Amino acid sequence: MVTTSPPPPKDVVSDDKWKEDQDTTRRAKWWYSTFHTVTAMIGAGVLSLPYAMAYLGWGPGTMVLAISWCMTLNTMWQMIQLHECVPGTRFDRYIDLGRHAFGPKLGPWIVLPQQLIVQVGCDIVYMVTGGKCLKKFVEMACANCTPIKQSYWIVIFGSLHFFLSQLPNFNSVAGISLAAAVMSLSYSTIAWAGCLSKGRVENVSYAYKKTSPADYMFRVFNALGQISFAFAGHAVALEIQATIPSTPEKPSRIPMWKGALGAYFINAICYFPVALIGYWAFGQDVDDNVLMDLKKPSWLIAAANLMVVVHVIGSYQVYAMPVFDMLESLMVKKVNFPPGIALRLITRSAYVAFTLFVGVTFPFFGDLLGFFGGFGFAPTSYFLPSIMWLIIKKPKRFSLQWLVNWACILIGMFIMLASTVGGFRNIITDASTYRFYT
Repeated sequence: MVTTSPPPPKDVVSDDKWKEDQDTTRRAKWWYSTFHTVTAMIGAGVLSLPYAMAYLGWGPGTMVLAISWCMTLNTMWQMIQLHECVPGTRFDRYIDLGRHAFGPKLGPWIVLPQQLIVQVGCDIVYMVTGGKCLKKFVEMACANCTPIKQSYWIVIFGSLHFFLSQLPNFNSVAGISLAAAVMSLSYSTIAWAGCLSKGRVENVSYAYKKTSPADYMFRVFNALGQISFAFAGHAVALEIQATIPSTPEKPSRIPMWKGALGAYFINAICYFPVALIGYWAFGQDVDDNVLMDLKKPSWLIAAANLMVVVHVIGSYQVYAMPVFDMLESLMVKKVNFPPGIALRLITRSAYVAFTLFVGVTFPFFGDLLGFFGGFGFAPTSYFLPSIMWLIIKKPKRFSLQWLVNWACILIGMFIMLASTVGGFRNIITDASTYRFYT
């Protein structure tokens, strides 16, 4: 009797599968998922963690950080398992999984806005971060150079992406992503090691910041958003897993989970030391970017700022690739624009120009983290995977798995509402004293 093995998994039909040069081969190894996830997750957010601690305090701040790490590791595992939850089918996009969980009409409306907020929001914040750190690097490396406005530095940083955005797909940015992952580990180490060597500043205070009760409450809400921003890799997790080969004998969830565990280990050795040691060194007066508080040794701090620049270059591209895919698909299907170089040049340049304009206009770094963290990152990283797990897997009511998922949903919704309100209010407050295009 002749037995035949089941066919390899096929892609679910998606609006994003139009590309004439789509690379159908999946060559990524497990470590690809590690550095792509590290690049996507460890970014601008890690440098603001001591600032979030300044509003939350030692106990609540450490607890929120630890709970967020555990919750998002659980939801990352769920995303990886749901990638091939239907035998013989791969959900290569968050929106594809959303259609399967919530239905073909409701799914896109639930998933797509949240994912776009994460991806576009990250790219805007990375424009601001890249420009600020590039300015800091040049000022430290060349003390006698003529100062240039921060807005110009953001434009200089953004200009690079007009060229990098023409790279066709995830595989083509693998080298940039690897360099970015190495940089993230390096500058995080410099940040906490620099704080440790500097020691506590004179008259350091760990008391809660002195402000009005209402203002303090909103700032605490914003701090929750800054922490949720630091766990943002879920928005591109399925797209990363889509680059890994999968067979019935060796499904993609095995190497992807292995890579995710590696990414979360790197995440832990970056996040916790930076948050705790940065807060220990500067207390309630810490800057919303802890590198800005470190002045010596100047060459090392300058190098760390340059590392941040290299990292956010890679992070921008990792988050932008799915958006490029969607925009080009929309142009082809809705406007009948012919696929090719012209399409790529127009759509991608327009997207880079949009994120650059918003970043130059609203460079409220900490407040942007809080607002986007609450509005977009909390759903995609904290509770949307748990909702989809309950719908698709249907765990037994009041079982441990059922209770954990509902806990993730309730905590995630609270973080989403609180940090969105806090971030939006702080943007309005800070905008009243900010001089635009400085």
